[in-house]
Amino acid sequence: MTPSPTLGVILAGGQARRLGGGDKARIRIGGATILERIVDRLAPQCCALILSANGDVTRFADTGLTIVSDSVPGHAGPLAGILAGLDWAAEHADTEWIVSAPSDCPFLPRDLVAQLHAARIEAGAQLACARSGERLHPVVALWPLALRDDLRHALLMEGVRKVETWTARHGIGIAEWPAVPFDPFFNVNTAEDTAEADRIAAQYGN
Repeated sequence: MTPSPTLGVILAGGQARRLGGGDKARIRIGGATILERIVDRLAPQCCALILSANGDVTRFADTGLTIVSDSVPGHAGPLAGILAGLDWAAEHADTEWIVSAPSDCPFLPRDLVAQLHAARIEAGAQLACARSGERLHPVVALWPLALRDDLRHALLMEGVRKVETWTARHGIGIAEWPAVPFDPFFNVNTAEDTAEADRIAAQYGN
């Protein structure tokens, strides 16, 4: 199937505290930063890409990506970044969908968007997220602009912060990927993770 035009939103809110601070997106894996790897994978699947980040956004000026910041105060987590992406898409993109992915996953599938759309259609749902093996990845997901006001209300009026709490209200399709020979949603949090990601990149050419 040909997926609907979809805006890619890279969520760069997490700081690499277990790696001594900084942005995990800048960690180098196999000669390229995680952010460069994500852009390489998502750009061909999306009508455009933006980066959701807070703090001093000029630190990402060299990426050439549009940077959007949360409109919800108090560092409200990934749902706030997703809402920022939905709001930007509503004003600037000719699309009804965004796909989100965290900035610490260097091996995202190259069929991510198509498989998420297929999963939400099969489930008859407005949302879809990824699963590898037995593990759900709630922020590797597809979101419709039609639900952005509902999400805004949940964040601002109800104080909802957990992704699964909000998505459970609306129903969600699940797109499956195998977790072997490596997990395509492997995320880098520690020095050991960085070393393992380097090994995966070298062994599998990813």
